[in-house]
Amino acid sequence: MMCGNEVIAEAAIGSGCRFYAGYPITPQNELTAHMAKRMREVGGVFIQSESELAAINMVLGASAAGARAMTSSSSPGISLKQEGISYLAGCQLPAVIVNIMRGGPGLGNIAPAQSDYFQAVKGGGHGDYHLIVLAPASLDEAAELTHLAFDLADKYRNPVMILGDGILGQMVEPIEEKKLRVTSYRLPVTKKWALTGCKGRAPNVVRSFFIAEGELEKHNELLQKKYDKIKKDEARFEETGVSGASLVIVAYGTASRICRAAIKAAKAAGHKVGMVRPITLWPFPGAPIRKAAESAKTILVVEMSAGQFVEDVRLAVEGDAPVKFYGRTGGGVPTVEGVLGEIEKLVA
Repeated sequence: MMCGNEVIAEAAIGSGCRFYAGYPITPQNELTAHMAKRMREVGGVFIQSESELAAINMVLGASAAGARAMTSSSSPGISLKQEGISYLAGCQLPAVIVNIMRGGPGLGNIAPAQSDYFQAVKGGGHGDYHLIVLAPASLDEAAELTHLAFDLADKYRNPVMILGDGILGQMVEPIEEKKLRVTSYRLPVTKKWALTGCKGRAPNVVRSFFIAEGELEKHNELLQKKYDKIKKDEARFEETGVSGASLVIVAYGTASRICRAAIKAAKAAGHKVGMVRPITLWPFPGAPIRKAAESAKTILVVEMSAGQFVEDVRLAVEGDAPVKFYGRTGGGVPTVEGVLGEIEKLVA
């Protein structure tokens, strides 16, 4: 039995993470505490930094030297890391960033939320860049996606964000120990671009500063080609009962768990309801949502925010079906009864 924060931490260690820098903030403190204990045991490096700004730049340095590196925080702390995240993307450095979201804006509260969606998938920092964003809905999946996060980060030399919330981070579920480990790396440990000392080879340079005329545009064109490949190859989603459904719910993370229970009750009442659950928030799996909208009468988006994720769903649907929204904000969590009530309004 482990809480979600501990699962992500242990899965990161099982994925070969050997550098962690972070600063305490609720509701992700168990992750930092777990790393403080375990990194020393596995021969890794743990640093409780003096600030979130320091933590993300320590991760940048460790990644540039070839380490599998990670940091974690919650909403206000992630905001402070945005400049460093942009630098990681500009330098094409792999890193894993965990955001266990809480209510906002500002200091907000310590209740769960999904109101950092725009920040995660639209950039957050300056410049034309993207993070790969993974959204687990269970602790088993949190472990699986943590392993995937490190592999995708290395594969594309790009920062990856695991986007959870206070419920995912704090809830306790049983998990098999073997799911926290990977028996072999899917990518070479050696990183030819890393700053590991240049004795016997040409020196490597890691930078995001391109001052010569036209040089930065060429660099951005290279980044956009990489993002196009990620969009083509890495979109992930789960469908449940979409075929023949008159109403299709689109939700991710904790909200999707609540919707799953509401759909079960709706089906018991004779309603034809299905769900598309994005697992990658970027790249966004628009194709299955658009396909569902071709046959469903209505799309219902459920999220723990005032309405951010719903905008990408509307773009995916492209007017093929009406898109309705049900959300709670400021740390409010939708209930099964609340979602069921929305379903009954729309299928009546």
